[in-house]
Amino acid sequence: MKNYPAEMLNYHFWASQTILGRMKELPAAVLHQEVNTSFPTIAHALNHIYAVDKTWYMVLTGADMGAALQECMPLSGRILETVDEYVSLFAELAGQYNEWLGSGPDAEQAITLNNPYAGIRETTLAEIMLHTANHGSYHRGNISTMLRQLGYASTMNDYALYWYRQPVSAAL
Repeated sequence: MKNYPAEMLNYHFWASQTILGRMKELPAAVLHQEVNTSFPTIAHALNHIYAVDKTWYMVLTGADMGAALQECMPLSGRILETVDEYVSLFAELAGQYNEWLGSGPDAEQAITLNNPYAGIRETTLAEIMLHTANHGSYHRGNISTMLRQLGYASTMNDYALYWYRQPVSAAL
C-alpha cells in the first residue's frame, strides 16, 4: 500500500522546486518586489514556507515543538538574495526529509504535540506530514497570486500534474 502522507511530502518538495523554477525564469528583482498581500515580497513567503517546513521536520524527527519554533521561526525573517539560494535551501531540506522517510518511520505513530500557540494534543506523524504539504500548497498559491499582481504568470504545480511528472514505475 502506498504511503500517502509521504507521497504528499514528495509532491510538496516537487511543487516548491517547480515554483522556484518559474521564479528563475523571471527578472531577479521580482523576488524582492513589494506587493500588497499577505507577505510583503515573494522572498518573505518563501522564507515562511521554509521555516515551517523546517519546524515540522524537527518535530517529526523528535524535537519538542517549542524548541523547534524557537530555532526555526527566526528563519522567517532571513531574506535571501537570489532564487538560486532558495532552490538550494529547499533542496537541502527535502533531502533531509527524504532521508528520514527512507528510514521507514511509522506514519501512524502517535506523538504528543505541545504547540505553544494552540495547546497540547495527540497527533500522528501522518497528520503532520499532510499538514506540511497542505501548508506549502496554500502559500504557493499566495506566491502565484503575488506573481500575477506583479504582472507575471505563475506555473502549474497542482498535485494532479505531479502524478504525470512521475516515472511510470512509481505510479504503479
